[in-house]
Amino acid sequence: MGQEGKKFIAELIGTFALILFGAGAALQHQTAQNVGMTGIAVAHGIAILIGIYAFGHISGGHFNPAVTFGMLVTRRIGFGGAISYWIAQLVGACLAAAVLFTAYHGPTEGNLGAPALAAGIDPMLGMLLEATMAFMLVIVIFGSAVDPRAPKGFAGMAIGFTLIGNILVGGSLTGAAFNPARAFGPAFVAGFWQDQWIYWVGPMLGAAIAALLYDRLLLERN
Repeated sequence: MGQEGKKFIAELIGTFALILFGAGAALQHQTAQNVGMTGIAVAHGIAILIGIYAFGHISGGHFNPAVTFGMLVTRRIGFGGAISYWIAQLVGACLAAAVLFTAYHGPTEGNLGAPALAAGIDPMLGMLLEATMAFMLVIVIFGSAVDPRAPKGFAGMAIGFTLIGNILVGGSLTGAAFNPARAFGPAFVAGFWQDQWIYWVGPMLGAAIAALLYDRLLLERN
């Protein structure tokens, strides 16, 4: 298998794990009320930490179309490579949601863990919150994994803890996806498309701003 094929598989499996762990924890809480928002946040953080340490050396460990978009706008990945990553991420997310659909015998009341806006959160505010959380994620990715000055071996922990922090802050407001694949997979399998655009536009915008800011202002040039 060529290098591009290996990257595709790595992104697919990593995104699969993120949605399986993250959305699965949300469904477990819905069923048994024994996980809580902290447990859901930790499940997402563990998934991304494991994914980065397992596959980061193969694909870079994006597992998020917004992260890939940040790499695209800073020319760290070509357009063809970005398309391949996006397909892998969305397929992985849908496969994980399909597993949860089978395990829970249907789409469930929570739509397989698909994110949704809380009462009182209008779409524009929801988009801004999702953009802010994606900004924080991508700025940490650049600071801990892209910047050659970063301490070696700690990127997975830094990025995983960022997911945990984001979800603890935003989980009760927007569902804290800040990842189009995290929103798309459960929505596709459950047939739940309410406010889906928020979980694409917000994260893509936040990721692009963070990537360009770090690349142009914080990264040292030789």
